[in-house]
Amino acid sequence: MTDTTLTTPPKIPKIYVDADACPVKDEAEKVATRHKMQCLLVCNGGLRPSANPYVEMIFVPDGPDVADMWIADRAGVGDVVITGDIPLAAKVVESGARVLKHNGEPLTSANIGNVLATRDLMTDLRAADPFRQGGGKPFSKADRSRFLDALERAVQAAKRDIA
Repeated sequence: MTDTTLTTPPKIPKIYVDADACPVKDEAEKVATRHKMQCLLVCNGGLRPSANPYVEMIFVPDGPDVADMWIADRAGVGDVVITGDIPLAAKVVESGARVLKHNGEPLTSANIGNVLATRDLMTDLRAADPFRQGGGKPFSKADRSRFLDALERAVQAAKRDIA
């Protein structure tokens, strides 16, 4: 007698990059290549396609949060999402994906609530004072190195999540 039970294929981890205005696309591609995993760069357009076989460009229609919704609908356990968009991060953390900000800071179920609250507070402060000047410091080599290290750890942990 043979076993005819169907099994689902194993989950293949992916790196999803919210690519519009992302300063670490090259670093994500480098880590994806090292781990031989698919890297999906999701954007509204304006990016040059990569010749790397591990990188796939996903062009979504223009519109508010279209790229975010595309990623949120697909990312889950075993995946790593790179984004600076806090509401997107909250959605994919809830689905079990690992999330990194561009500076390498992980967003997890333990800290996403505070990060969302801070984002909302800062939005309110900017609305109350339209002359408030903001902006961050330029992205440095040290920032890139810190991100690469954090992405490497996140990919290794994501692989363990599905093992």
